[in-house]
Amino acid sequence: MARKSIPVNKSVKLSNRFSIIRFFSEVIGELRKVTWPSRQEATRLTILVLTLSITIGILLGIVDYFFSRLMALLSGT
Repeated sequence: MARKSIPVNKSVKLSNRFSIIRFFSEVIGELRKVTWPSRQEATRLTILVLTLSITIGILLGIVDYFFSRLMALLSGT
């Protein structure tokens, strides 16, 4: 069986090609659409993330400590 070749359009317009200037102008346009949080909201959410991270870290540390003590007891060391 012979493969059918797909015709390639060699008249590619310059507007369809990658342009670094167009890319950055579109990035700036998208960033203007973003609804940025207020300083108060960003501070509150940062404190929330830090508090949850520290709490989960402490809880995982406690669980790890008890599992290591249990393994030490079971292995006799």
